[in-house]
Amino acid sequence: MQNPIATLEIVGAGLFGLAVIHTFSTRYFEHLAHTRTAHSGLWHLLGEVETVFGLWAFILLAFMLAAYGWGPASTYLDNQRFAEPMFVFVIMVIAASRPIMQFASDGVRSVGRVLPLQPAVAGFFLSLSLVPLLGSLITEPAAMTLAALMLRERIFSTGASNRLKYATIGVLFVNISIGGTLTNFAAPPVLMVAAKWEWTSAFMFSTFGAKAALAVFLNALILTFLFRRELSARVEPAAATGEGRVPAGFVALNLLILAGVVFANHFPEAFMGLFLLFLGLAEAYRRHHDRLLLREGLMVAFFLAGLVVLGGQQGWWLEKALSGLDESTLFYGGAALTAITDNAALTYLGSMVEGLSDEYKYSLVAGAVAGGGLTVIANAPNPAGFAILKDHFEDQSINAFGLFIAALAPTLVAIACFRGIPGPVGEMFDLDLWAEWFSNIDRGFAFLLILPFVVAAVGLWAEYGRRRPE
Repeated sequence: MQNPIATLEIVGAGLFGLAVIHTFSTRYFEHLAHTRTAHSGLWHLLGEVETVFGLWAFILLAFMLAAYGWGPASTYLDNQRFAEPMFVFVIMVIAASRPIMQFASDGVRSVGRVLPLQPAVAGFFLSLSLVPLLGSLITEPAAMTLAALMLRERIFSTGASNRLKYATIGVLFVNISIGGTLTNFAAPPVLMVAAKWEWTSAFMFSTFGAKAALAVFLNALILTFLFRRELSARVEPAAATGEGRVPAGFVALNLLILAGVVFANHFPEAFMGLFLLFLGLAEAYRRHHDRLLLREGLMVAFFLAGLVVLGGQQGWWLEKALSGLDESTLFYGGAALTAITDNAALTYLGSMVEGLSDEYKYSLVAGAVAGGGLTVIANAPNPAGFAILKDHFEDQSINAFGLFIAALAPTLVAIACFRGIPGPVGEMFDLDLWAEWFSNIDRGFAFLLILPFVVAAVGLWAEYGRRRPE
C-alpha cells in the first residue's frame, strides 16, 4: 500500500504542474471569454492569472479534506506562512496611493532634468533603472508598483506598440528581481536566507550590489536605445499642479507609514495595524487620494497565497534537485527552475541543505534572482506588475510565452553580470581575473557569447552607412 504522505506529495506536485500549465494558457481562456460569450464569466475567471494558483490550491485542499479529513488539512494551512501575501497586498495599496506616487514622480522628474535626454525618454529610462534599484530600500513589491504605474502612464496607456510593451515588461520584471539585492531585506529570495547565513546589507552590497546595478542600467539603457525613436515621439505626462497636488505634510505622513510597513515586514500584526491607519487617513482625506488598488492588491495576495499552499508540497523534489547540483550547474539550474516556481521558495529549500560552501550559496541566490523575471510566478512582486499593466494588452491579458521571450535577453545580461566574476565587487575591476575567466571559457561558448555583439556591430555599421548620405 502506498504511503499516504507520498500520495499527497505526488498529488501536490501534479496540481502544481497543472497550475503552471494553466498560467501559460490564460491568454487562450481570455480569447474564449470574448468569442464564446455564453460562458464568458467562467472563461474570464480561468483567464485571470491572479486566480490560477488560488483555484488549484482550493483543489488541493479539497483533496486533503476528502482523503485525510479536516484535522490534517487545517494543520497544513496553519503550518504555512502567509505573511508575504499579506505584505505584498499592503505595500502595493500604499505605494500606489497618490501621495506616494506624487513623491516618486517628482523624484524621477528631478533626476530626469539632469540627464541629456528628452523628458519622455529620461522618464522611461529612470522608471526601469532608478526605481527598481530603490526596491533595495522600499522593498521589491513597492518598487514594482511604483514603476508599473509610472510606465502605465507614460507608455502603456498611450498607444505604444506591442513590441515596446512586451520588451518593457520583460526588462521591468528582471530589473525588479535583481534590483532589490543591494540590501538583505528587500528581495524575497534574499530574505529567506539572510538570517540563517548571516548575510548583512553590507555583505549584499559588496557581493551582489554593483553587479545588480550594472545589469539594471545595462538593461534599461539598451531598451531605451532600441526604442528611442518611438519614445521620443511621446510627451512626458504633466505633473500635478495647484489643487491637484497633495500637501507636503500629508506626503511625509504617508512616507512614514510606508517606512513603518517596510520595517515591520516580518510582523503581520504590526504592518496590518499601520495599513488600517493608512486606510483611516485615506478615508478622512479623500481629496488627497485617487481610487486605492484594493481589488488588484487582493487578487495579487490571492495568487501568492495559492502559491504558498501549493508550494508547500514541492519541497520533496526541489530539495533533491538542488542538493544534487554542483556550484556551476546550480546557478543556471536555479535560474531555469525559477521560471516554474517562486524564487523565494527555491532559496528557502536550498538553505535547508547543511554544510553549503560560500560559492554554493552565492550561486543559489544569484541564479534565483537572475531568473526572477522570466514568468509571472518567478518572483513575488511580478503579479503586482502584471495586475497593473495587463489591461493595456490585447484581450486584457499578457501572453506568458511573450513575457518569457521578452525577459530572456535581460535575464542573460543579469546572468553575465552575476556569473562573470562571482567574487566580491572589487574583483570586477581586476583585469587579471577577467583575463583568467576568458582564458578558461570553452571556445564554442565564447563564439556564442561574441556572436550577438558581432551581429549588433554589423547592424549598427549598416545603419550608419545608410544614414550617412542623408
